[in-house]
Amino acid sequence: MTNKYSMPRIVIGAPHGRSGKTTVTLGLLGAYTKNGIKAQPFKKGPDYIDPSWHTEVTGNLCRNLDCYMMDDKTLKDSFIRGTQKSTLSIIEGAMGLHDGFDLEGTGSTAQVAKIIKAPVIFVVDTRRMTRSIAPLVMGFQQFDKDIEIAGIILNQVARVRHEKMLRGSIEKYCGIPVIGAIPKDSNISIPDRHLGLIPAHEDEKYQKSVEYIIQTVQDNVDLDLLMEIAKSAKTLEVSTPVQDKNTSDRSVKIGIIKDRAFSFYYPENLEALESLGAKLVYIDSLNDTNLPDIDGLYIGGGFPEVFAKELENNLSLRKQIKQKAEEGLPIYAESGGLMYLGQKLIVDGKHYEMVGVFPFTVKMEDKSQGHGYTRLTVNKSNPFFKEPGLVIKGHEFHNSRIIDLDATRLSFGFDVARGSGINGLGDGVTYKNVLATYNYVHSLSTPQWAQGFVELALKK
Repeated sequence: MTNKYSMPRIVIGAPHGRSGKTTVTLGLLGAYTKNGIKAQPFKKGPDYIDPSWHTEVTGNLCRNLDCYMMDDKTLKDSFIRGTQKSTLSIIEGAMGLHDGFDLEGTGSTAQVAKIIKAPVIFVVDTRRMTRSIAPLVMGFQQFDKDIEIAGIILNQVARVRHEKMLRGSIEKYCGIPVIGAIPKDSNISIPDRHLGLIPAHEDEKYQKSVEYIIQTVQDNVDLDLLMEIAKSAKTLEVSTPVQDKNTSDRSVKIGIIKDRAFSFYYPENLEALESLGAKLVYIDSLNDTNLPDIDGLYIGGGFPEVFAKELENNLSLRKQIKQKAEEGLPIYAESGGLMYLGQKLIVDGKHYEMVGVFPFTVKMEDKSQGHGYTRLTVNKSNPFFKEPGLVIKGHEFHNSRIIDLDATRLSFGFDVARGSGINGLGDGVTYKNVLATYNYVHSLSTPQWAQGFVELALKK
């Protein structure tokens, strides 16, 4: 049975990265929320940090739409499921509109816009540009006629004369509306670090920057016109009803270390565990000195290097995690979690004691040690996946590396076909029921992850 689905929606795209998509998206989400409109944020591609800000300003969990990790139907169903309690959906793109990982633009923002049939609001960085904005926009209009560039937001506009020339050029040659002009202003920014923006909950002092961005967008963008464009989105056809899984009657407690040091979790991963009967118990690695009574532990990514001293100081929790690992507690750790489970963490030449489940030292480097999509194959040493040969599509982004890896003392749970992993060949070091990997998994791409986790926890 085919159902018709209509929801006001827009995709925020740009000619290239660093055009201001995140700033504009954040401002729009905040402005609509302040006006009483329930805005649902989405982020194209793998990302945790931008979504943390989108969630912060709307109060709605931001979800990721990724063409590499999800097929078209899964992506569309996930989008529709995520919009059920909202009146407007705003999807922030990544990089340039047509930038993907091959010549066909696979995985691009444009591909997402096509799948969910959403009009594109095009954000253009206008520094050192006037009339030339017209051929730039015209080129994107003509490049792929299946993409509707429905409005322009001018960013980094210098002054009134500059804005007038830009608006006039687009109106004369492109035939689409300019719905906003964001002035050049050094206060319109959120501090960043090696993996992107500072996460939303890490420091409250950045909230003032966000409020300033929201007010700037509210003052300089025609929100009513943008809403009309969002309402013009074509109807989507849904082949099957979108519904959540029924919760199992099986009872298992899985601890989630979620705090300022570890905050990288896809909502769908946590929801997948809950849908299989798991009760989630949240743990603060910086302040909780005792590990609660749990049947499994999930340690996501984040910035343990920023809080290395605080993590080291919480000796009681570190000792209990190591003891539970020895006793066979299922522990799944991603990236930052892997760093935490090592023996030591080196940051700026200083050595910090970590949990010590694995006999290696992790060192922070000045440049990326792994970034992008991954393709892994499960091997027989993996305690969480019982299907050797299963292909997992995920992603990695980390500036750390293991500096004293002894492959003879460790087993890898994954063989690396794409990506860096731990040593270019393997990823996912294992010990008893512990697996620590640089790879991030998404449950909509790999439902076997949550199933394996809960099954392992039930056997504890």
